[in-house]
Amino acid sequence: MQTRTEQNGLTNFNINTNSEVPRYQQLVNAVNDALANNTLSSGDALPSVNVICKGYNLSRDTVFKAYSILKENGVVESVPNKGYYVANDTRKVLLVLDTFKAYKEVLYHEFVNNLPKKVIVDVQFHHYNINNFKTILNNSKGKYFKYVVMTFDHKEVPSVLSDFDNDKLLLIDWNVHSKKSNNYVFQDFGNAFHDALKEAVVPFKKYKKLVFVYPTFTKHPTESVTYFKQFCETKKFKYKIVTDPADFNVVKGEAYISVSDRILGTFLEQCRANNFEPGTDVGFLSYNETPMKKFIYKGISVVSTDFKALGAKAAEFINQETSIQTYIPTKLILRESL
Repeated sequence: MQTRTEQNGLTNFNINTNSEVPRYQQLVNAVNDALANNTLSSGDALPSVNVICKGYNLSRDTVFKAYSILKENGVVESVPNKGYYVANDTRKVLLVLDTFKAYKEVLYHEFVNNLPKKVIVDVQFHHYNINNFKTILNNSKGKYFKYVVMTFDHKEVPSVLSDFDNDKLLLIDWNVHSKKSNNYVFQDFGNAFHDALKEAVVPFKKYKKLVFVYPTFTKHPTESVTYFKQFCETKKFKYKIVTDPADFNVVKGEAYISVSDRILGTFLEQCRANNFEPGTDVGFLSYNETPMKKFIYKGISVVSTDFKALGAKAAEFINQETSIQTYIPTKLILRESL
């Protein structure tokens, strides 16, 4: 069952009585959403406790708890005998990501945790779809204090970004379609990847061939494949590129590099079926660190940028009135899988 009312900018807010989300948290989320959607602004009065209680069929304790959380977070402030108001220095930020994966979650939490409590972050995902990307950005113009955007390789991306003030726009993750005047925090998928592979020369020498598994469904930058080939040819490693997951078969004496965690799962399944020991019979190097990879099997080796550092650096752009142009280093973390 859902009940709804419309008061002071809290439009189309539903209390879902069957939801696992507590009702006080639903109210907190509604206020934050209204700020992100620009239906509530700094200085606006929130509905009184009595109005919320009657309109949403909530207890006073529930409403007080929600408003207390909002006040503690710096989103609202209270005025004796007058009520609750949106804090005057509350700022809204738009964070546009491609997809939500484990390492993106690390980036997101580090970004949010390094922002003042009075900064509200609205997160949207474009899923590499240009229509989604245009809709998100075009509908957000003028509604946010600053914009942090993860772009992708599409010819229409530059024209969408051109409508935004460089002082308010930060591009993150992949250097594609950026201009010299843009603010950015990027990782390097080329030279930095090549340098990380050089640090793995010794464990690679245990294997007769290196195989880069680069599935056609991946959106990972192709420059990594180019630099992988360059590394293998320079260091005299036999190598192979696999683009069709159906052609991925684990062979004893080979080491695999993959940009897809789906392939990691397939690798471990085939190792179990063939009684192969990762790190001895076969090797695996995964792209992008996640919180669980150090615990999977006996530890999965990774080549990765520091997503915590990327998120923290992006937060600096929100907190400071200065330009920023930087690359986050890519590092090799050796574990038992290689």
